[in-house]
Amino acid sequence: MKCLILVPPREFRDETVAMARLILGKWGIAPVMASYTKEGKECVGAHGATFRPDVNATKLSSEGYDAMFIVDGPGVDIYKLDDFHPLTQLVKDFVDNKKIVAALGNAVKVVARANVITDRRISAPKSDEISRMIRIYHGKESESEMEYDKYLLTAKSNQKLDAFLNLMLEKMGVK
Repeated sequence: MKCLILVPPREFRDETVAMARLILGKWGIAPVMASYTKEGKECVGAHGATFRPDVNATKLSSEGYDAMFIVDGPGVDIYKLDDFHPLTQLVKDFVDNKKIVAALGNAVKVVARANVITDRRISAPKSDEISRMIRIYHGKESESEMEYDKYLLTAKSNQKLDAFLNLMLEKMGVK
């Protein structure tokens, strides 16, 4: 099994990536790192962690992957990932092919902009911008810390990252 972990080129949450790679690897799921950087460039986290992406996200489809995890952090807003059409199309491709898309914190905006949240419960941070996006795309804003609804796994923050990743593993049929 493989999980695509998508991060902004800079300012992603290092701790979210480290924990995801650790837990997925522990359960035998290959974490495939992806970003929208130029070939050969490293991605740099908010606390200085670096890595070279395994693949450039502009060349991807859901084929060969079991899930997609969009990492949170200031880089989501800096790089306006929710406005990046190849990424929103990739999210739509995963959902259309009944594969899990997980997003937490401000990365939930990407899922909303992919126009795949109609009539789905979405857990998102309290923000006028995100609440407006959920309304525009006909989602149902949830008060729960995290929600899973029809292949979409969302969470307000990375505060309960262990539980979030464990729920993702459960929905992937690993646990």
